[in-house]
This record gives sequence, structure tokens and C-alpha cells, in this order.
Amino acid sequence: MHALKFKIHENFRYLLWILALAAVFLLQPSATLSHEVNKNAIVLLITKGDKGQTLGTGTGFIVKPDGTLITNYHVLVDAVSVEAIFRNGDRVPVQGVVNVDRSRDFSILKLEGDLYSTLEIGDSDQLKEYDYTSALGYPSQAVQMERGGLKGALLQTYGFILGIHPQALPEFSFLYTTTPFEPGFSGGPLVNKKNQVVGLATLEGRSINLALPINYVKPHLNPQTLMTFQQLLTADQLSKEALYYRGNFALYALGEADRAIDLYQRALKIDPDFVLARYDLAVTYRGLGEVDKAIAEYEKALKINPRFPEALSNLGGQYFRKGDVKQAVAHFQRAIEVYPNFIQALSNLGAALNKLGHSKQALPHLKKALALDPEFAVAYYNLGNAHFAEGNLDEAEKAFHTAVAKGVDFLSLHWKLHEIHLKKGRRQQAINELQIILQMDPQHPDANKKLKELQSSQP
Repeated sequence: MHALKFKIHENFRYLLWILALAAVFLLQPSATLSHEVNKNAIVLLITKGDKGQTLGTGTGFIVKPDGTLITNYHVLVDAVSVEAIFRNGDRVPVQGVVNVDRSRDFSILKLEGDLYSTLEIGDSDQLKEYDYTSALGYPSQAVQMERGGLKGALLQTYGFILGIHPQALPEFSFLYTTTPFEPGFSGGPLVNKKNQVVGLATLEGRSINLALPINYVKPHLNPQTLMTFQQLLTADQLSKEALYYRGNFALYALGEADRAIDLYQRALKIDPDFVLARYDLAVTYRGLGEVDKAIAEYEKALKINPRFPEALSNLGGQYFRKGDVKQAVAHFQRAIEVYPNFIQALSNLGAALNKLGHSKQALPHLKKALALDPEFAVAYYNLGNAHFAEGNLDEAEKAFHTAVAKGVDFLSLHWKLHEIHLKKGRRQQAINELQIILQMDPQHPDANKKLKELQSSQP
């Protein structure tokens, strides 16, 4: 996801100060927030099909006392009925659909009855990079059957804004945030430090948590007519977005790549320039190991929208996979030009620069990635490789050990730790690393040979 030179000086120290301040916010929320989020206004949504079967779950939040509720459009796809479940166990049917915006992926629903507790809506135009954010939602994995029906547990997560800019569609922007969205958070609120809603949780992923700014939704809260779910279902028969979201469900929830490909291709027959379908078709091919097909679809997506940061970064990853590292670097750099705080692209660029022997240039990108996301294990591995190449053995060793502690455990990492221990005269620790390598690959000839040599030369 380019030729950006990032200098670690006063701006970087300021970033670290901001992150430290954000950590204080997380550790002492009562000292930072004016009042607690009104969790009674956040509901678990259960969608059901024509046979009464549960299709899926999502999150919604009430913004008007008459029961006006906001969620994602994709939560409703194929639903014949929807039920809202409150934290106290109350269950209320959704009466109908006030409004939908398929491209921006939001919908406004109306609960039966009135006199509901609400969340306050804020002003998303006032947000800027590094502002505190918190998300609330009902994780799908925590939804389970209890007496009386399904029930979930409301979870709150914390983070800050990484950027505000367009994604696949250039007509509107998303809030990119470090605040984690679990599967099931779709349609939940993203709130600021005053606990005002500033975004609608839309897409979750590693460092790619996207929320739609709430100001896009505000003008559509007043109902003109109330649509039934059957009417929405009928209208969706001709909707490219409905086909796309069915494809996403097939791919990401069910792991059915062939079905996802069919649905994306059907959406593209309706609109060959539907960039989201192009992008996720490429993602599907990437997952199947079909590199050339993935590259072709990413390039088609970028022809439609040359400033799509995730497509730029993913295309760079496919070129890296093919061994065309210079092309990979160019695409990672371009992604970072579009989205300067793109954590994955920063780490990927560092890895590609390491591969080209430009480890000194890699270091600032990797340090920035880890300043933004201190839990990103692969970035520690890439940082260790850069320090190792530069001869900074203490820093390399520390980065490698941190990578292992956070879940990355590559053969090449242990080879480098083996070399570091040898250079520092730590024979036994070098032997230990070889033994770890042989646990991972018992038939590794070099590891077996070197282990015998070291063991035989011990005093």
C-alpha cells in the first residue's frame, strides 16, 4: 500500500507522546470520559430468514426515543425479520426499515413501541488523527442460546483515529481506527471521549477497522415511509451490493471461496466498475494461491480507483510473493502516500526494503508501524531483520524475542538468533536455537550439521 521518507525526529516524538496519552485514557477512563456510554441504547440484532432460521447477528444503537435505530445495511441482507435484544434481556421486534444506503452501508430501522433510551450523536467532522475512540458491540462468538432465545454479551474496545479518507469508493471517507471491531460489531457505535457517536462500525480487521462517519447518516434519520423487510428483500434482488455482501458472507463466514467468486462475478455483471467486488474477488484468488488472477483483479480495481490504499498494499504483497520486490516497494509506497498511518503497509514496506538490502531505509517505517500498533508481531520480526542487517545485534535480538512472545515463530528468526548468540560467544544459547529449529524441521540438514559441530566442540 511508495516513496515516502519518514524522519524520526520531533514529529515522531510527538506521536509517541500522543500514544502515551492515549494509553492513559485507556487505563483511567473515569478520569477522561465525562460519563459512561449509555449501554442500554445498544442492542444485539438477530436476523431471520423465510423459514424462521437465524441468518446472522449484528449490533445496532438507538438514536431517537421513538425507537429509531442505526446499523449497517449488510446486517439486513436476506432478512425477513429482525429482532433487537437489549442488555437486560428484553426482546423487541423491528417494525420496519426507515432508510438504507447500500453504497455507504448504513440502514435506519424502527423498533416497535416508543420511549427508548438513546445515544447522543456527535459531529464526526470535528475528528482528527490520534483522537480517542471507543467501539461497542456484540461479538458473534459470544452469542449463545439461553432460555428464551439467543443472547449476547456487550463488549467495549478502545483505540484512536489513524486517518480519515476514502477507501474503495472515492465519494466518501471512512474513519480508520486502531479501535478493534470484533465480528458482530457491524452496525455498532464508535464514540468519542464525550461518548457521543461519531461513527458506525463497518469493517473489522488487523489495523483496518473502518467506521462510517456519523455525519453521513444524520440527514436520513427522519422517516418518509416505512419499508417492510420483504420489500427490502425484493428490491435487493437487483442490487449489486446485496450480491457483494452475500459473497463476503460466503467467503469470510463460511469459507466457501467458489460461491464467493460466483457472487462477486454476478455483481460485476451488473456493474463491471464495482470496485469492492473487484477487490474482494482478488482477495479470494489470493487466498486460493492464484497469484496471477489476484494481481489482475487488484489492477482492475486500481484502474477504477487508483487511490484505494488496501488494494495498493495487497497488490504490493502479491508482487512480493512473485519475487518482484521493486514492484512491491512501489505499491507499498503508494499506499502510504494515500494513507500515511497504514500500519500493515508500513510493515510490508519495511520487509520489502530489507529484501532489497535497504535495511537502513526500512527502519523508520517499521518503527512507525510499531509506534502505532505495539502488538503487531510481524513488524517486530521485520524490525529484527533490519537491525540484524545493520549490525545492531542487541536491538535485533530484542525485536526477535518480542516477535516470538507475540506469536511469530519463523525458522529464519531462530537462525538469526543462533548467529547473534554465536557472535556474542553464547555457545549454549546458540545450541538452544538450533534445537528449536530442529523441533520445527527435524530433517533440516544444516541445523543437524551445525548442532553436531557445536556439541562436539564443547569443552
